Amino acid sequence: MVTLISGQPKSYWMASTEAAFHPPASEDLSTDVAVVGGGIAGLCTAWELARAGRSVTLLEGGRVAAGVTGHTTAKLTAQHGLIYGPLSESFGAETARQYATAQTEAIEHVAATAAELGVDCELERVPAYAYTHTDEGLAGITAEADAASAAGLDASFTVDTGLPFPVAGAVRVENQAQFHPRRYLLALADDFIARGGRIFEGSRVADIDFEATPHVLRLGSGIEIRALEVVVATHYPIVDRVRLFGRLSPHREAVVAAPIAAEADPGGMYWTAEGNTRSVRTAPLPDGRRLLIVTGEAFTPGSPDVTGRFERLAAWAAERFGLTEVGHHWAAQDNHTTDRLPYIGRLPGTERAYVATGFGGWGMTNGVAAGRLIAGLVAGEPPAWSELFDPARVHPGREAVRFASFQKQVVGHFVGDRIAARRTELDDVGPGEGAVVHVDGESLAVHRGEDGRLRTLSAKCTHLGCIVGFNDAERTWDCPCHGSRFDLDGSVIEGPATAPLERKDPE
Repeated sequence: MVTLISGQPKSYWMASTEAAFHPPASEDLSTDVAVVGGGIAGLCTAWELARAGRSVTLLEGGRVAAGVTGHTTAKLTAQHGLIYGPLSESFGAETARQYATAQTEAIEHVAATAAELGVDCELERVPAYAYTHTDEGLAGITAEADAASAAGLDASFTVDTGLPFPVAGAVRVENQAQFHPRRYLLALADDFIARGGRIFEGSRVADIDFEATPHVLRLGSGIEIRALEVVVATHYPIVDRVRLFGRLSPHREAVVAAPIAAEADPGGMYWTAEGNTRSVRTAPLPDGRRLLIVTGEAFTPGSPDVTGRFERLAAWAAERFGLTEVGHHWAAQDNHTTDRLPYIGRLPGTERAYVATGFGGWGMTNGVAAGRLIAGLVAGEPPAWSELFDPARVHPGREAVRFASFQKQVVGHFVGDRIAARRTELDDVGPGEGAVVHVDGESLAVHRGEDGRLRTLSAKCTHLGCIVGFNDAERTWDCPCHGSRFDLDGSVIEGPATAPLERKDPE
């Protein structure tokens, strides 16, 4: 029987690496390029630009490689679920080929860079699988195998996997990789600094003036950074110059991890959309065992009963892999786009501003590709596949259904969550609980500590005013509209919000 999920979530990647501390920005300064965001996209972009000889300053609201990137499952693969079939059908075989090329080049770039820097990031070459349990799912799997192969991947259809349960069929893609993302990125950060780059943590950007020359970035502390060029790599953009907010949808997934015997390693990376998504990989442990990492139970930020999602995922892993305990659990977040392609490139209406977002759950290769693409644009030598990710692209006919779905979801939360409430009275919120309570027509985000003390905040997200929901597993307030997340004291954990939730005094 699996031990019940308990305690605060903790990412294995965070727990297995020491924190690297960088000071906050303490004075106004100027730089060639300012990179906003210290995840994989921001760090890779900053490093590529510094390697090319540019003066680069990286600004991170929290800690580098500790936000979304520190809570990934770290699959470094071009096998992104069932992507090549739909891309080929909607946009043509050449689009699918360019997408595969960008992802494959990213894998090889990480391998080459890790070797160049001499960093042991536990990079392992393994096959990647997308599978189905059902005969009804076979048509999609076989079509994906054909499309992935046509796109240039070493892909094939198979019914044989290393999983301890049968599948009806799977796409197998050879020579993919998995790694320890923080070991890689912290080494990249060190080399970035050695090349003259500057990293400022705890330096959240509140506003960017793109009309000024040079551009002016204003931090929440009041400090101003002037930059000839700006890269916004904040996962969900803190700016919306091309109406990206309406074309992005945030999603979270639960992750559980536990040791298994080395001989029980399924020998690859696995993914299925069935059962509300199940993703499996392993990582090496110092004692010779493997760490089984299982991801799934996809949900919208702000959804109730997140604890139940962790427990269901742990039960699934226990039934299939014989787990008896869960050593680590955490959650991963990403943004999906209306046409399933990331937005990476120049912000329309600007000449020297760039954005990287919408990685659709596959941020490792797309984050590395973003660094290469943006650095190429800055140098005037973009990769051959750069236009594929242009943020200004519009495909009305192909995006209409998903766009309408995204908008319906946002409007539903914006209107409906103002009407509904988890509790009606402050006294109904028990110790350890959090709820949105309507008091005198105002929506309040209320949490009662185990000691009985109330923390009361405005429930309106400071981004665009949607009503946040309580995440009972991670003890956070999450916005269902655009994915902003806040700590119990209202401070920003994750944007696009840049300001904390307003504190309120309980009645």
